[in-house]
Amino acid sequence: MLLHARFCIVALTVLCAAPANAADFFFKNGDVVVMIGDSITEQHLYSNYVEIWSVTRFPNWQLTFRNVGIGGDRSVGGNSRMARDVLVHKPTAMTVDFGMNDGSYRAFGEDTFKPYMDGLQGMANQAKAANIRVAWVTPQPLDNADPGTTALTGYNLTLEKFSAGAQTIAEKNSGLFVDQFHPYLAVLDRARGQSPKYERITAGDAVHPGPPGQALMAASILKGLGFPPLVSSVEIDAASRKVVAASNCTIENLAASDGGLSFSRLDAALPFFPEEAAGILRWSPILEELNQYQLKVGGLSAGKYDVRIGGTRVAELTAEQLAAGANLAADALKNGPIAEQVKAIKAAVENKNRFHHDMIFRGIVLTNVPEWVYTVVSREELEAKKKGLITERLKKLVELDGEVAKTLSIKANKFEIVAVK
Repeated sequence: MLLHARFCIVALTVLCAAPANAADFFFKNGDVVVMIGDSITEQHLYSNYVEIWSVTRFPNWQLTFRNVGIGGDRSVGGNSRMARDVLVHKPTAMTVDFGMNDGSYRAFGEDTFKPYMDGLQGMANQAKAANIRVAWVTPQPLDNADPGTTALTGYNLTLEKFSAGAQTIAEKNSGLFVDQFHPYLAVLDRARGQSPKYERITAGDAVHPGPPGQALMAASILKGLGFPPLVSSVEIDAASRKVVAASNCTIENLAASDGGLSFSRLDAALPFFPEEAAGILRWSPILEELNQYQLKVGGLSAGKYDVRIGGTRVAELTAEQLAAGANLAADALKNGPIAEQVKAIKAAVENKNRFHHDMIFRGIVLTNVPEWVYTVVSREELEAKKKGLITERLKKLVELDGEVAKTLSIKANKFEIVAVK
C-alpha cells in the first residue's frame, strides 16, 4: 500500500489550463442568446438543457439566455416578430429552430418550402442588420411508434428537405448550420433495430419529445455549436505523490491517506445531465460524450478503492480502472456536493425561465386583449401600462439572472481515494 499518512503532506498546486476548444464554441463570454422557434422550443426543455450545459461548462462567463418559442409558429412568424421578441433583448447570438410546422405535416411541396425559406431569409436579414450571430438549427425527426406504417413517417422525408433548406440559409448568410436531424435520427434507427416492435424512446409524442428526446436534441445542438466536452481532468502518480497533469482544475494538498490518497480539487467547470432524461442513455451515451470529468491515478496497490467527493462515496473502482483513467461525470452527478450544486443551478435556471415565460412573454407580450377593453381604456394608455409592467418585470428577470450566477460559484472539493478493506 501507499506510504502511511504520517508522512508529510505534499502541497501541490497545478494551475488551470484554458478550457479545451473554448474558442470553437459558438457562444462567447458576454453573449446574450435568444432561442426562437415553435412549441418544441416553448417547452423549455432542450433550451434549458443547452443553457445549463453552457453555463456549467463556463461558469465564469457572462451568459444570458432568453427563450421566445411560440407554439404553432413557423419561420414566417419568426420573421414577423423579430423586432418584438428578439431584438428587444439586444442579443449578440441566437438559435433559430423552425421547420416542424412549416411543412404542414404532409409531403414536401414548394408551396410550403418557399415560405419557410423566405421566413428564414427575412430573419437572416434582420439579424445581419443587428449584428447578431445566428445558428440555424434543423428540426428533429418525428419519433413514431410504428415507423413503417403511419402516415407521419413520410413526413420525415419532408423534414429532411427542410433541414437542407436551413443549411442553405446558413451558408448563404455566413451563419452556423446545426444539424440535429441526422444525429437524432441515427439514435432512433439504432433503437428501432433492437426490437421488431418499436416503442418511442424519446417520451412525449412524435412531434414534442419529452426530456429524453429533448436531451438528445440539446446534445445534438451543442455538438453542432462546438461545445467542448472537457469538464476537467487530472492524472496523479500515487507512488511519488505527484500530479502528472491537470487540465481546467487546480489540485492542492495531495497526501497519502487511508491506504490511498486525498487532495483538494478546484474545478473550473461542472458536469451536467438532466436526470429526468436518463432513459435516453440506453440508446446514446450523451452524458459521457458531453462530460469528460476525468480522474487517473497510477501507482496504487492492487485492489478496490472508494472514490469520495466531499466525504460522499460516489464510486468504487479498481486500481486498474484508476490507472487507466475513469470518467466520474455520471457518478459525481448521482450524489455528493457536485450533484447538489448542479441541481441548484438547474432549479435557478428553470425558475428564471419560468418567470420570463409566464410573467412576461406569455403573461404580457402575447396576451390577447379583447376589443371591448378599448372602450374602457384607450389603446395608447393600455400599451403604455403594458410597457411599464414589462419594464418592471424585466428588472426582476435580471435579478433572477443574478440568482443563477450565484449558484455557479464553484468551491474546491476534497477527493479521497480510499482502499476498500
